[in-house]
Amino acid sequence: MGTTVIWGGTYVTMDDGRRIIRDGAMVIRDDRIVHVGDKKEEWKEGAGEVVDGSRRVFLPGLVNTHGHAAMSLLRGYADDLDLQVWLEQKMWPMEAKFAAEDVRAGALLTAAEMIKSGTTCFVDMYDHMDEVARVAEESGLRAVLCRGVIGFPAEAQDAKLAEAKAFARNWNGAAGGRIRTMMAPHAPYTCPPAYIERIVEAAHELDVPLHTHMSETVKEVEQNAADYGARPVEHLLRLGVFSRPCLVAHAVHLNDEEIAILAEHGVGVSHNPGSNLKLASGIARVRDMLKAGVTVSLGTDSSASNNNVDMFDEIRLAALLQKGATLDPTAVPAAEALAMATEYGAAAVWQSGVFGRLAPGMKADFIAVDIDQPHFYPHTDLVSHLVYSASGHDVTDVCVDGRWLMRNRQLLTLDEERIKHDAGRCFDRLLRG
Repeated sequence: MGTTVIWGGTYVTMDDGRRIIRDGAMVIRDDRIVHVGDKKEEWKEGAGEVVDGSRRVFLPGLVNTHGHAAMSLLRGYADDLDLQVWLEQKMWPMEAKFAAEDVRAGALLTAAEMIKSGTTCFVDMYDHMDEVARVAEESGLRAVLCRGVIGFPAEAQDAKLAEAKAFARNWNGAAGGRIRTMMAPHAPYTCPPAYIERIVEAAHELDVPLHTHMSETVKEVEQNAADYGARPVEHLLRLGVFSRPCLVAHAVHLNDEEIAILAEHGVGVSHNPGSNLKLASGIARVRDMLKAGVTVSLGTDSSASNNNVDMFDEIRLAALLQKGATLDPTAVPAAEALAMATEYGAAAVWQSGVFGRLAPGMKADFIAVDIDQPHFYPHTDLVSHLVYSASGHDVTDVCVDGRWLMRNRQLLTLDEERIKHDAGRCFDRLLRG
């Protein structure tokens, strides 16, 4: 890969000092950042490429900590419905028709959208996960992947668990280390307790983390208490889920005791504000979780419940919702909202020393945003502008592991026209049944 020097521009580092460097430079050698700071002519000597960074803000790539990439094929298919109606009457019947080809087509569509909106690492839970992993490998994205396991029908439990274990074993560390894997019981309400215990045992055996949906709706929490005599957090604690590194999605309906349990056991939360609003699931207690020391990151969920994977939308919603819900304008300030999509995202997937900041020694996972546009003027607080004014459409360049995935809004690793064509063709076939 050689050495690339980015000359000029502004750098929102998200490092320990939260430095913002104006008219600076960043030097990338192979897959690592070796310098972020002042411009020095010596950096240009022997560089393979010198990139003009003027009129750009460079920041760590965004980390999407919960999603179902293949479900982009169902974007707009069913909206404005209760979660269980949406799942049981619309999503699950259509998803039952998905073949490997459809998962690949949907994952490619999502990968293209993620790159074009500044995501460099994504968490994904689904079926036919070999296809999603191949898409991550081909696209150049970083990914943390798991075969989501549902515990019914009971006679399929053994086969599903074996498939999930094989996937976790075969793909962990693949694509030069860009792909990591987890085990994933879909949710407490779709997996019997004994089955969850078997999945936890498999995670210990394979030495991988766990990922699950949890406490997304009031109905789910109440049903869990009725079925098992405990709310979801205590239920999962009893089953040993928190004995492994664990990331839970949603965590909308938590009480103080549950927040304390998550903090005590180092359980990370993927906050999905857009999906939670669209499905009327509620507003998570993000401010309280952060105060308690819980690592709260951001996810989009699927494009069927969002309906996009633009992480800038989630950043803005995360900040605004907490202010409105708590009547406190200081709740989740802009810098913390941005950290939830970068630094905290990396921590949520146990890679805080690998990416999530612009600093020497970190992987060269970063994006560039065009700030020479009306909605970025005047250039006062650029972090504020990124959180409250920006969108994924402002992203011009994306780099992962020192490799450019997009330059000047042009995808370099994926064929966008072919992807759109194949996605439309697969959906038409699914619709015909």
